[in-house]
Amino acid sequence: MNKTAAQYLCMALLSWSALINAAEAQSKKEYKNLGDAIMSGGQLRGRLGPQSVNWINDGQKYSYISGEEIRSMQPSTLKDELIFNNKGLNFPGTQNPFNYESFQWSHDSKNLVFQSNFRPIYRKSGIADYYVYNLASKQLKPVAKDARTAELSPNGKKAGIERKGNMFVYDFTTGKEKQLTNDATGDHGIFNGHYDWVYEEEFGQPQAWNWSPDSKYIAYWQFDESKVPDFEMTNYEGHHNDNIKISLPQVGDTNPKVKIGVVDVSTGKKIWLKPDETGDFYIPRIYWTSNPDVLAMMTLNREQNHMKLYFFNVKTGEHHVVLEEQNNAWVAVFDFYTNVNDMIYFPEHSKEFFWVSDRSGYYHIYRYGYDGKLINQVTKGNWDMIKCEGIDTKSQTIYYLSAESSGLAQELYSIKFDGSSKKKLSAVDGFHDVNMSPDTKYYLDSYSNISTPTHVALFDNSGKALKMLEENKGVTTYLSTHAYSAPEPFKVKTSDGVTLDAYMIKPFNFDENKKYPVVLTVYGGPESHSFYNKFSANPWQQWLAQNGYIVVDVNNRGISNYGSQFLKIGYKQLGKYESADFAETAQYMNTLPYVDKGKIAIMGTSYGGYATIYTLLTHPGVFTAGIANSAVTDWRLYDDIYTERYMGLMKENAAGYDESSAIKHAAGLQDHLLVIHSMSDDNVHPANTMQLLTALTTAGKDVDLRIYPKGAHGAAYDFQSYMLINDVQFQYLEKCLKGKYDQPNLNGKK
Repeated sequence: MNKTAAQYLCMALLSWSALINAAEAQSKKEYKNLGDAIMSGGQLRGRLGPQSVNWINDGQKYSYISGEEIRSMQPSTLKDELIFNNKGLNFPGTQNPFNYESFQWSHDSKNLVFQSNFRPIYRKSGIADYYVYNLASKQLKPVAKDARTAELSPNGKKAGIERKGNMFVYDFTTGKEKQLTNDATGDHGIFNGHYDWVYEEEFGQPQAWNWSPDSKYIAYWQFDESKVPDFEMTNYEGHHNDNIKISLPQVGDTNPKVKIGVVDVSTGKKIWLKPDETGDFYIPRIYWTSNPDVLAMMTLNREQNHMKLYFFNVKTGEHHVVLEEQNNAWVAVFDFYTNVNDMIYFPEHSKEFFWVSDRSGYYHIYRYGYDGKLINQVTKGNWDMIKCEGIDTKSQTIYYLSAESSGLAQELYSIKFDGSSKKKLSAVDGFHDVNMSPDTKYYLDSYSNISTPTHVALFDNSGKALKMLEENKGVTTYLSTHAYSAPEPFKVKTSDGVTLDAYMIKPFNFDENKKYPVVLTVYGGPESHSFYNKFSANPWQQWLAQNGYIVVDVNNRGISNYGSQFLKIGYKQLGKYESADFAETAQYMNTLPYVDKGKIAIMGTSYGGYATIYTLLTHPGVFTAGIANSAVTDWRLYDDIYTERYMGLMKENAAGYDESSAIKHAAGLQDHLLVIHSMSDDNVHPANTMQLLTALTTAGKDVDLRIYPKGAHGAAYDFQSYMLINDVQFQYLEKCLKGKYDQPNLNGKK
């Protein structure tokens, strides 16, 4: 065959292949409407594997919820058995069927404590009724009514309870409840055992007390909120609307006075643990050590750049500093966004602890003795250790998640205490969420990547798969019959030489000869993370792609897993680098031949709302439109713990606060802007939107506004309001990017 004939044949085969692919694509079902798209989210996410997993019997089994049952799995034998079924079980003393929202195990795995009738207060906390179920006797007994928290003692003989700001203990032997504290005056005064709004939100824990391992003591936080300013909000319901008051310090405000008490649950004797701190400071964490009477207390100065770790003798109050850490920006004690609750670990039966620090420029594990002396750095390299999942003192092995292979990855490794024998356990590249047994012999791994839906499997600690628990074949089947566009990774190089990871989701049936508008969906806040190598199940983004938009997101400077220089570059100057990275991403997109140049929108919620507005105001003309939901507009209006962590104290950084304020730059608005907010947002207060509107009006600038009075943070308050907000956003994009001003009447939709 001559060359010309071969070329013609090759072209014919390629054309035929393209026609077949096009035909297959056209045969796939697309969304009928936005509601259809939103409802597809569950089909894209698929099944998540065992839920409410708790390791029991010292790690020999794990329990999980399956329908109305609580079952257990024994990894060594793969035996699955029924533990509890509430069928036919009534609330004690009634004929009402028993139901519950969550449960916890006693430390000896003989009893279940159920939480029922939960009534939320803040993001994680709420009031509930608690019941204990004995597996041997199959009896259900009430433990506490209208309590904020309740927890069995490690020996299972008592239950600690916090109710209305006081601590109690219930003795199962006597059947009596004893009050341990009696000095609570109310949530705007003194209370024990639960956090105020800002501690719960910004230090990430709902329960402000801990049992000692020997069941002798309860250590608890006490708050005095009497001098903290109140935030008020209303949803304007009723003839005379109610105002809700929350004690909530904003930047520069007086903080609550906080101290740690320890009470002997048998005698009722209390002791206050007083660190050698002066001025304004936080107590974000306490930990019981392996020494029976020693409690570790972590303190942070108000700037949150100086951490001290104290060891306290809870009998005498004697104390000393074991570890100090200072940083030019902030010292992290947890990370909400990457689900890291602790940066310090005290393994049982050991006189060593492990501290996670970025002192090298990357987060790594450091090994210390109880004498405060550094033994060695465990992990090393130009990559971030993310989270310790298990510590085995017998084999001297740590199991941890890290971003060693890529800032887009979260994968499991093991390493010896001395830093030797590092081993990657994750066989599949991508994002891994691990739940390890306390004895570190087994773990559950929920993993995915861009091309692989969520899989859940049981492994032993060598990385050997013991059982595949969920493959999500249903997702694979759904993708074979329904339109879906996977994210495509790409790089953006900024004008100052920094390379950013990004992705784009192209329209279904993408045609490189056509021109498409772009929607940049952003969050971008410090320590967060936007783009991982994980399966995308975002139905909003798929809806946009199926309606002819290219959807883009980028890992901007300021987020985690790229080292501290990348993470902390925005310290004391929030908005500067995020907005620059978003603007340069848009400018890069404008260079692509299939992008409708200049037809680019930016949108986000919460910090993403702030980033949207700030980017539009400081980089005018780059975007055609922006949509900002629940946006901070001036950091002086936000809570002090979050803001001062990343912006420093206002008195020391007044110029930084001015420059980071979107309100200051109101006159810079050139583009279309839709602002969305709720009047019942206790996180980003409506004052942010109202003050921005005044500044814009004063500057002669106009925006589109949607207020949803009853909504919480994010504005929606039920499914109908959620759908309406999405509809409004979509129509705004259609109008601003496609020029479709004759939009359908949303009030006429069925």
